[in-house]
Amino acid sequence: MFGIADYGAFVAAIIVFLLIPGPGNLALITSTSKGRIRGGLAATLGVILGDQVLLWLAVAGVAALLAAYPTAFTAVQWLGAAYLAWLGGKMLLAKPGAAPILHIKPHHYLRQALMITLLNPKAIVFYMAFFPLFVDPARHQGLVTYAFMAFTIAAITLAYGLASVLLTHFLAERLRANPLISRALEKLAGLFLVGFGAKLALSR
Repeated sequence: MFGIADYGAFVAAIIVFLLIPGPGNLALITSTSKGRIRGGLAATLGVILGDQVLLWLAVAGVAALLAAYPTAFTAVQWLGAAYLAWLGGKMLLAKPGAAPILHIKPHHYLRQALMITLLNPKAIVFYMAFFPLFVDPARHQGLVTYAFMAFTIAAITLAYGLASVLLTHFLAERLRANPLISRALEKLAGLFLVGFGAKLALSR
């Protein structure tokens, strides 16, 4: 289909990729718990935009550049690790009643989710190595193939983000009645972000 080798497997791979726990999923959950549905939807849009940037950079040959110059990829890993650790540290150090670390205005959620996606080596590796495996050289249609792959990824990510946001919002509404649990979950989210940052830094 449109020059994609085994479209069903491609769709399944994207779903599995989205389900793997990581900073992107945590950004969706935290944004929804802080900014409700609007915040979660903004973060979902940020993830989608980040994915599209990485996909088209891969198409443009940036993936080959990173493969040829490992130092560039290492720099991206360090940037991603530092950004996640910074966000997590601010959440851990926030005092009760302080302003939310993930700010209330939707564009803040979008920007933070976008940055997390762009600096996530897991996503970069996907588009560098995994994504090209589904391009059928015999039936490849150039930009049409890449555009259809990009549309498929965006549509599946949107559906996944909507489901995650609605589920998180449903649970968060019941937790807001207990500030102690809410603060504990915020600290736990901060700890996970720091942990993701450390993992990225140590995996280089």
